[in-house]
Amino acid sequence: MKQDTFIFDMDGLLIDSEPLWEEAGCEVLKEYGVALTNEQYHSSTGLRTEEWIGYWFRHFNISQDFAPAATKDIIYRATRKIAEKGSAMPGVYDTLQLLQSRGFTLAIATSSPLGIIDVVMNKLKIASFFKTFTSAEHLPYGKPNPAVYLQCAQSLGKDPSSCICFEDSFNGMIAVKAALMKCIVVPAPAFQQQLRWNAADIQLSSLEDFNESILANITGQH
Repeated sequence: MKQDTFIFDMDGLLIDSEPLWEEAGCEVLKEYGVALTNEQYHSSTGLRTEEWIGYWFRHFNISQDFAPAATKDIIYRATRKIAEKGSAMPGVYDTLQLLQSRGFTLAIATSSPLGIIDVVMNKLKIASFFKTFTSAEHLPYGKPNPAVYLQCAQSLGKDPSSCICFEDSFNGMIAVKAALMKCIVVPAPAFQQQLRWNAADIQLSSLEDFNESILANITGQH
């Protein structure tokens, strides 16, 4: 089937927000007397906030009774930080313009709440590139479950096999592959040498590296 659709993750891929989510999450965990290493934090990127806090509360034996309030606090803090300090990742505008100029359908599928999608679109002024925005916020499962990607394809009226996805996290990459879609992964610089990214169809060090040649390679449209 012809690949005519590109679906983008958002945090850490389109906007440099992962450090801001990390700040927000670590600030809240600190209130419960615990701290994450950088490696611990990145092992859990791509999860919805409620699943992220649930995971670390179990790890540190913190009562899940506190999880809903902690989740709400993290989202509030992250939203403010992204609105104030978020910036586009390198190569975002060129990548979107290239794909749009070639007539591809573009969409977003993210673990972040819909409210943060609005903040990011306003901050980067890129909403016009995308046909639809899908959030895992109210789905039964978030990434690495493929539900958000499958819902995105369904909302576009596209077969999953016609979709190619950009991701930056391991959990996101697994979600893409479980949805039977192709994956272009752009990991954080500190983790780019890890062998686990071999599960992706293409690995880039930055969206700045995406070009006509890679586009032709991944779509088979030479």
